[in-house]
Amino acid sequence: MGKTSREKGKRGEREVAEILRSHGFPGRRTAQYCGNTGDASDVVGLDGYHIEVKRCETIRIMDWLEQAEQEANGDVPLVVFRKSRGKWYAVLAFEAFLARQRPVDTT
Repeated sequence: MGKTSREKGKRGEREVAEILRSHGFPGRRTAQYCGNTGDASDVVGLDGYHIEVKRCETIRIMDWLEQAEQEANGDVPLVVFRKSRGKWYAVLAFEAFLARQRPVDTT
């Protein structure tokens, strides 16, 4: 990966961390040195989630989810991504989403 791509990725991680903070979560980038930090998330701040941030023009959601799943270490893999000048999206397994919801009482 070239320097320009790495810098774009870092900017994306900072953006996501700032968005988390603006919503009251303690978002911050993790120190990443070849995965040797103990936390492979790009950004932390949502308890129980492994956050993988992607700033790419080519959307490869399945590849990104597989990476997040491999690195999640028991947390819910969450991929946050956007294209240039686009809005941010978040993707996670539907089962993981449902597990965090409260059923509606229909009685």
